[in-house]
Amino acid sequence: MSAHERLFRERDCAPNPVASDLARLIGRGSSRVSDVAHFDVSHAGETYRVKLKRSAAARRFILKVRAATKDVVLTIPARAKLIDAKGFAERQAPWIGSRLRRLPEKLQLEPGELAPLRGIPHRIEHRPAKRGVVWIQTVEDSFGSSAEPLICVNSEACFVSRRVHDFLVREARRDLEAAVARHAAHLGVRVRKITLRDTTSRWGSCTSSGELNFSWRLIMAPPFVLDYLAAHEVAHLLHMNHSPAFWKAVASLSKDVAAAESWLRTHGMGLHLIGPRTNEPAGVVPSPKAATSL
Repeated sequence: MSAHERLFRERDCAPNPVASDLARLIGRGSSRVSDVAHFDVSHAGETYRVKLKRSAAARRFILKVRAATKDVVLTIPARAKLIDAKGFAERQAPWIGSRLRRLPEKLQLEPGELAPLRGIPHRIEHRPAKRGVVWIQTVEDSFGSSAEPLICVNSEACFVSRRVHDFLVREARRDLEAAVARHAAHLGVRVRKITLRDTTSRWGSCTSSGELNFSWRLIMAPPFVLDYLAAHEVAHLLHMNHSPAFWKAVASLSKDVAAAESWLRTHGMGLHLIGPRTNEPAGVVPSPKAATSL
């Protein structure tokens, strides 16, 4: 059993008492899950929202507590009944509460907090009297006043978190654009567009039309991790699979494949606990000028 996932095999389908919304759906003859996206379950005075995900491939109920988004998702077979799904979730409510309480707290990017930039912890410092918006101050520039490099922010206090987030997105865009341009030139492929997103299921993706998507959170990882992800997605422009030919292309671009994947397995989840979340693209940049056509 993984740290944030628990599989349950449901054998008994005895209906449980359900909330009024469920009763209303059942009452009008709609007992399947296509009518609702979520429901609430309660235990020991706490109420938890459970999101529903219907899957044709699912053969049993699968309950997950996701650390990145701090939410609960129940995957159910396509033909499962809503009354059975909710009854199942209600019986697992104590486990849901236990898992949610064990999740680490999110870092809000507020003054005084440490945020990683290119793998190095930086202290966020509010500088309302200084010029500029967001800038980096090294330990040397602090003349001994700070043990860590600083991310300095000149804004109203209520906007510090947003300013730091926007700064990290800009830095991610700059680093990814440079890495993608370098790797695309090496392979002789053309990149149509780069989009930065805030995904939880993958760090990058590539479309057959030459569009690359990356998580902006890669800027918080060490540079060799970001560079590997850029190489990985650029290699997909040659091979839209994970064949030996694909991995040979990746190896020609990055010598840190194993180290980067190991780092992401160990530390990747922690990056999702830093700063705000958004489902909207974090930014789009045009095709790198260094990229060449096939």
